[in-house]
Amino acid sequence: METLGKTKNFLAIEEEYSNYENSRIVILPVPYEVTTSYGKGTRKGPRAILKASAYVEFYDDETKRELCFEKGIATVKPLQFDYLNQTESLSLIEKTVETILKDGKFLVAVGGEHTITLPVVKPFFERFPNMTLLQFDAHSDLRNIYEENPFSHACVMSRIIEFFPPEKLFQVGIRALSIEEAELIDKMKIKTYFAWKIKQNLYGSNWISRLVESLSDQIYITFDVDYFDPSVMPSTGTPEPDGFSYSDAISIMREIVAQGKKIIGFDVVELAPIKKLHYPDLTIARLIYKMLNYTFTKE
Repeated sequence: METLGKTKNFLAIEEEYSNYENSRIVILPVPYEVTTSYGKGTRKGPRAILKASAYVEFYDDETKRELCFEKGIATVKPLQFDYLNQTESLSLIEKTVETILKDGKFLVAVGGEHTITLPVVKPFFERFPNMTLLQFDAHSDLRNIYEENPFSHACVMSRIIEFFPPEKLFQVGIRALSIEEAELIDKMKIKTYFAWKIKQNLYGSNWISRLVESLSDQIYITFDVDYFDPSVMPSTGTPEPDGFSYSDAISIMREIVAQGKKIIGFDVVELAPIKKLHYPDLTIARLIYKMLNYTFTKE
């Protein structure tokens, strides 16, 4: 699979540590944007993250290692959706993910709008049928149809629970949803942790520990950057107030490691870069590398 060179790949690392054959980790840029409903620009997200990643330190002070040199991180060329309709685009994503997983790689998909999670999760669920799905998000994304499109970014979780057990979907940070979505959460017994309840401590002081205990040993994470408060992450299409910090997200990742559970893959979506505003791009690049460090803590 063709990869990006040092000047364009994740972390800007040499070919020795970023070639596809020898790398354990693969970054898949997916600049797919069709259904964004407010702010635009998620198609520019992967490129902005890759560019910012050149300024992320290789050394992680918490895990005390330079993971990129130990495991290798390959960045494949961004998928191209020119002249493809929506069905063809989602099929391309799914087939690419299938190939990368068959090659035994650890996959990180970088969007793009949240719709990309649908064709990414399908191959993961086929390979890891006991997995749970952990969603960081401001929105539940459980509408059946939005703006006459059942494959809108606002519907992605509804499409996923058509083949994935809804009781194995865990949502964290939700603070914007419709009554239709609220009713579906109750009906399908989806485990949703609402922002206002977290902030009012209504789940109890040890809610993170209990959340992680409820997850299976194999966890796929989908991370919509609007989980963060707009003060942390203004660069997203539909920012919602009363969000969360970087350390809030990291606390959950850290607990996954502490309980000996395994992140099997993840995607990060909905970054819509703002020109000349660099810190949100760097924040997400750092988040991706931090998540990778947690993933491989015990390897």
